Amino acid sequence: MQTDSSFTFVLFGGTGDLSMRKILPALYEAHRAGGMLADSGKIVAVARHIEDRGEYLQWVNEHVKPHVSKNGLDETAWASFLARIEFAKIDLGNPDDFVLLRDAIKDLPGIRVFYLATGPSLFVPICHALASVGLNANSRIVLEKPLGYDLKSSNAINDAVGEIFAEEQIYRIDHYLGKEPVQNLLALRFGNVLFEPMWRREWVESIQITIAEELGVEARGDFYDNTGALRDMVQNHLLQLLSIVAMEPPHSMDSDSVRDEKLRVLRALKPIDPRDIGKVAVRGQYHSGVIRGTAVPAYATEAGVKPDSATETFVALKVEIENWRWAGVPFFLRTGKRLADRVAEIVVNFRAVPHSALGASALRAGANRLVIRLQPNETIRLYCLAKQPGEGMNLASVHLDLAFDQFFREGQMEAYQLLLLDVINGRLALFVRRDEQEAAWRWVEPILDEWKTSTKPPKPYASGTWGPAAASAMLAQHGTCWLEEEN
Repeated sequence: MQTDSSFTFVLFGGTGDLSMRKILPALYEAHRAGGMLADSGKIVAVARHIEDRGEYLQWVNEHVKPHVSKNGLDETAWASFLARIEFAKIDLGNPDDFVLLRDAIKDLPGIRVFYLATGPSLFVPICHALASVGLNANSRIVLEKPLGYDLKSSNAINDAVGEIFAEEQIYRIDHYLGKEPVQNLLALRFGNVLFEPMWRREWVESIQITIAEELGVEARGDFYDNTGALRDMVQNHLLQLLSIVAMEPPHSMDSDSVRDEKLRVLRALKPIDPRDIGKVAVRGQYHSGVIRGTAVPAYATEAGVKPDSATETFVALKVEIENWRWAGVPFFLRTGKRLADRVAEIVVNFRAVPHSALGASALRAGANRLVIRLQPNETIRLYCLAKQPGEGMNLASVHLDLAFDQFFREGQMEAYQLLLLDVINGRLALFVRRDEQEAAWRWVEPILDEWKTSTKPPKPYASGTWGPAAASAMLAQHGTCWLEEEN
């Protein structure tokens, strides 16, 4: 992916954790690859507690290097990457400082990209300050999650930002959409006649989407205790993955064609009746336990967390889509912290054959399945039944690895690298449009409202397990189980 698009990439929150772990490493990898970033492109980091460019480059050397280049750092490429970086000491709470920013970038070339790697409370003030000095023209703005606390606050942010930037200038980033297996899912479905005829209720028994973490809230207790897993993971990442899995074929891969089809899925989600939330939603909270031999504390004892907190660290949902393709097919969504493993995957369980002359194993739903692993290793596997060697017709599960990385010489891009290149080059397909975001908030709000007023605490689960037993029971009612339980 080569580009001649010149750019000035302004990074707000230039010393923050996200900038150090994800954004600057992704830009470095694009720079090192050669041809992905225009030679004239510049990165302007904005921070308050760094005095000058020299001090900032020292900070980058110390905090970014550990997160780049799994195969080793290229010192020559690193030196030339640092040469791209400029610095502006700006107090984001002082609109007058944005005159300094304007002056610092006025002679820099190309499209301006403003990346807001800050807390959402700063999104609107930053946008107003940019507009006050005329920096909202010929520009793009990237908004990190969380974008609001509920539908009302999300709309307030979008309304304010939308007064300053047009919708086609706004890039609401969800890094899961930049993962190669997610895009390969689109290629599998829409580029191969083999899969598309089977991608429907007649052949699919159920679909599972899991994002599991081994880590707890770490140093984010204050933030997380006011957010919870439903806001932090379901409203954005999980519903975006669901919309990709379930969408109809777009007429092209341009940005609005793809996002129109995702929106149709979100609008077709069966509304949650508050009276049924106990049947289709499980919320849990981790207690103390052991993960990989190390004892870990309960959520309620984490720093920044209220001792009597009812914030959920685990969510499992049964979701239905009310359209012809998916009517009657349950989608099971799950996310949690302090679980048994770090994994993100999509599991498509196909129906059993209607009649088998080969024995009972061929009649098991899920004997044929497609597993799209997003992390930690990005793979796609197709499971089917085959005869075991030897006497008799004994069947065993085997898999075909769709190891696309073995067929291409160039390595896979990290999600942030691909998405940042899309911003620079003006490609919006993998970013969330405002109406998608509103539809997602509208669907989760009844669950949020019910849990906010509920007197029932989250179901406890021991750290290092796969969450509350109720999440497994919910699937058992439909004659199925989570993938790791079957294995």
